[in-house]
Amino acid sequence: MSEKPIFSSPGPAWRASVLTLFTDAFPGVLGASIIGGAQKSGIWALETVDIRDFSVNRHRTVDSPPTGGGPGMVLKPDVAAKAIDSVVSNDRPLIYLTPRGKPLTQTRVRELAQGPGLIVFCGRFEGLDQRVIESRQMEEISIGDYVLAGGEVAAQVLIEACVRLLPGVLGDAQSASEESFEDGLLEYPLYTKPREFEDRAIPEVLLSGDHKKIAEWRRQKSIEITKARRPDMWQAYENGDGHERD
Repeated sequence: MSEKPIFSSPGPAWRASVLTLFTDAFPGVLGASIIGGAQKSGIWALETVDIRDFSVNRHRTVDSPPTGGGPGMVLKPDVAAKAIDSVVSNDRPLIYLTPRGKPLTQTRVRELAQGPGLIVFCGRFEGLDQRVIESRQMEEISIGDYVLAGGEVAAQVLIEACVRLLPGVLGDAQSASEESFEDGLLEYPLYTKPREFEDRAIPEVLLSGDHKKIAEWRRQKSIEITKARRPDMWQAYENGDGHERD
């Protein structure tokens, strides 16, 4: 077992460290498409740390029953703390992915993308001992109102959302600026060739060449969709509460 701190030498400006019981789950989707290409080109770096390597006994035990009773197991504080402390932070936030965390928003994603990177702790079982969360000042984040078996998928969601905003990752910088959440509204409908598909035609305004009318149509559609599907976002937009729900 090695407890040598990672990222102690120069490298990509944006770095992600993932603490997990399943290092073979990575890079996963992070190794594909433009995200994987950006990693290969050195725009960002990914490092995984096996939490089980920091177990204090020969059985590599990482969990224990919850004090006070209850179902399941809890990740042990001594093991988790040693794993976390093995990583050089370099001013990167330490994030614990949990359903009880603050909902992830595009605003927070932009903030993380503009920083040096992040350190993600992937939970398992019933969760992590509260004392570690408090002592290591972990930021608790949720990617949605549902429960997963562990934090690995959530970590990939969070990292991908950040990496795609890094300079040089997207081929067209305007692509990010016109997406859902960026201006407080959901994205408008998209169309491409052929002109007709199964008796459904592309709206004529998009074929008009009138960029002003196209922009107006797209904005109106964004408003209609947001009102219908996300009344909370629409209310925040009307109230001028920033770009999105936080």
